[in-house]
Amino acid sequence: MAKPKLWTKNFLSVSLASFFIFLVFYMLMVTLPIYISDELNGNGNAIGLNTAIFVLSAIIFRPFAGQWLESAGQKKILLVGASVFLAASLLYIGTKSVLLLLILRFFHGIGFGIATTATGGIIANVIPDERRGEGMGYYSTFMNLAMVIGPFLGLSVTHGGNYYLLFILSILFAVLALVCCITLTLPEEKMGRRATAGFRFNDLFEKSAMPIAITGFALSIVYSAVLSFISIYARELNYQEAASFFFVVYAVCLLLSRPFTGKWFDQYGANVVVYPSIFLFGLGILLLSQASSSLMFLVAGGIIGVGFGTLMSSFQSIAIQSAAPNRRGLAMATYFVLFDLGVAAGSFLLGILAAYIGYGTVYLVSSLIVFLSIGLYYLLQGRKMRNNVLHAKGK
Repeated sequence: MAKPKLWTKNFLSVSLASFFIFLVFYMLMVTLPIYISDELNGNGNAIGLNTAIFVLSAIIFRPFAGQWLESAGQKKILLVGASVFLAASLLYIGTKSVLLLLILRFFHGIGFGIATTATGGIIANVIPDERRGEGMGYYSTFMNLAMVIGPFLGLSVTHGGNYYLLFILSILFAVLALVCCITLTLPEEKMGRRATAGFRFNDLFEKSAMPIAITGFALSIVYSAVLSFISIYARELNYQEAASFFFVVYAVCLLLSRPFTGKWFDQYGANVVVYPSIFLFGLGILLLSQASSSLMFLVAGGIIGVGFGTLMSSFQSIAIQSAAPNRRGLAMATYFVLFDLGVAAGSFLLGILAAYIGYGTVYLVSSLIVFLSIGLYYLLQGRKMRNNVLHAKGK
């Protein structure tokens, strides 16, 4: 039997919409701290609040967006999120004070939270069940590419202090994201039971996705140290030139592994992919903590790319598979709420810890957290997945 088609117009539209949204996110994440310091004369607190407020608003609105996907319709909510995201992108040019920028970051985070929750919910229904792991892998790759291109592009255009061009590009990419959303042609949705109170746990979160979301929370704490401190750590080691290629190597290694890992997930089950990926993620963080050369620094980036990049798509697939079809959007929202919380908590707590023990030791401690997460995954999710496989084989 021929496999159902994966690369459909809807799959490409959602993936490209996600790519452009994350492109803006990563462009601004690495450049706004410099903009706040150099152009708005903001202090360290303002720089820290810039990211924290954005993530906080996304976290607040994700559960509601997941609920709205089922009650109001997926494309409608996606268009709302993408429109808010674009409206916020338009306002950066006229924002000339730290206070106004922080208010704008909260507004922008709302659009980001709603739009990315919607794309996650839609992709869950666009990908054929038989190619779930493979499809989620390629979908995640679009986000990984944005993570590489965004910082590079943002730092390149602002090298001479040209923040006007940065904000124009942000608007352009936000427009392209909205266009991709408009081109979606989803089948007419049959709305199920509409949300009632709206504030009960079951209305805002998907219980079946909580085990894998908790595991993702633990690992995202460690990943926050890669996102937040890698450039500072590289400067400390005098590897500034290597640092500019860290996420390039990350993405290349991930892309090379992607055709295999997604198919293995579908053919052999989640555990066959997840356990080695957690180990590789921990190994990459351990090598990073002991990096004694630029080559070792970049090798660590490649291993982290294969390990954590594969885990991201695998965990999203598990969250989707755990939920009923009409709760998949809520399952994705649940997963990303805990993931965002892990990134926010990790950036704050590990940053404080680094001030006392140094970044190298923080990465060493972080590798221990990852290795311990192998047991956490087994207890919360892995043994259940194993039992399901054994039951399917009739053992």
